[in-house]
Amino acid sequence: MQHANNATPGQQQFALWSSTFAFTVCFAVWTIFSIIGIQIKRDLGLNDTQFGLLVATPILTGSLSRLALGIWADQFGGRIVFTLVMLAAAAATWFLTSMTTYHGYLFAALLVGLAGGSFSVGVAYVSKWFPKERQGTALGIFGAGNVGAAVTKLLAPMIMVAYGWHAVAQYWAIALAVVAIVFYLVTSDDPQHVARRAAGTRPVPFLKQLEPMRNLQVWRFSLYYFFVFGAFVALALWLPRYLVGAYQLDIGTAGLIAAAYSIPASLFRVVGGWLSDRVGARTIMYWTFSVSALCTFLLSYPTTTYTVTGIEGPVVFTLAMGVVPFTVLVFVLGFFMSLGKAAVYKHIPVYYPENVGAVGGVVGMIGGLGGFILPIAFGMMNDLVGIWTSCFMLLFVLVSTALVWMHFAIRRMERRQHPEVMRHTDLPEIMAATGKGG
Repeated sequence: MQHANNATPGQQQFALWSSTFAFTVCFAVWTIFSIIGIQIKRDLGLNDTQFGLLVATPILTGSLSRLALGIWADQFGGRIVFTLVMLAAAAATWFLTSMTTYHGYLFAALLVGLAGGSFSVGVAYVSKWFPKERQGTALGIFGAGNVGAAVTKLLAPMIMVAYGWHAVAQYWAIALAVVAIVFYLVTSDDPQHVARRAAGTRPVPFLKQLEPMRNLQVWRFSLYYFFVFGAFVALALWLPRYLVGAYQLDIGTAGLIAAAYSIPASLFRVVGGWLSDRVGARTIMYWTFSVSALCTFLLSYPTTTYTVTGIEGPVVFTLAMGVVPFTVLVFVLGFFMSLGKAAVYKHIPVYYPENVGAVGGVVGMIGGLGGFILPIAFGMMNDLVGIWTSCFMLLFVLVSTALVWMHFAIRRMERRQHPEVMRHTDLPEIMAATGKGG
């Protein structure tokens, strides 16, 4: 009977990197509307609220499906579930090109969103190959597949300008289908699934997997992920539109700058997982929320013209953020969000080792819902408030709320735990609260 602890390093690494590559392609498909949606907006004459709903609709399906898909991955094995999800999403992406109306695009976008559900499947699959002390790093590497959003931002504008947005959808669909087939052919079932099948044991029932949902802690983790992942997805979708509107950039330049946000917000997730294994997941969360609060506060300040009564008459000056400082700030924001995404998922296999798929699924679901709700909120605030930076005002309120809740939750745990227990416990939050690690 093979378990994660005695799987060979080669098997572990192959499972990890093949899953990461597959998830990268899934994420590229999941965020496809961030680019093609701009052309659809022009073709149909959509307002910002309608555009926000269009780009966010795939995120809804990808989020709501994560809980069920994560549980099914635990029950039936991540390999087969991952493959089926990719094939279904590929078919939906090709189907998208046959739509001609706004409501048709919304329906197709719901189906395309299945690509995002692959995250909870991959978390369940990858975590079973590694022992607890290495799961933070492994899941950080897998989560770096978020860089698929940058792939779409870098490549899709060039294809769209040359061949139209239909070609983007068709190329992405073909790529995902090919990856799905190759993934199934070259990977193996995870050790836990193999052992359970050899022993003839039945998988844990669906409702039994849902029992951890009664813990408030799971929903607190979900709020953290609502910001570090949900806001990441929302900005990945919204930034091209923001840059075209606020700075009058062309779509190619806007895509490049948006990629400057998406790339660090994805690749540095590996660093976040590594740091979570070593200095503590809760410490990383403090860093993430504190720096993100500062960045979103600065980004939320709108262009403002002041008139001051001077000695020789009125003195007029303007405070505004140019493209360069904006790009730097979103790069920093993306970097710390990436650390936080890994830190949140470091906790799940430690606290809920038998329910990784279910807990990871619900945390991923709530986080993904952030990617659905926030772009719609951004569009509504543009239409109602009329200030471009209103999206960052909303994110500042969100991250500040998460920081305050996390801090008081940790203080409450400190008061409840006996000092002797806290010195010897290996629970990540308590260890971090006492400065003793993850």
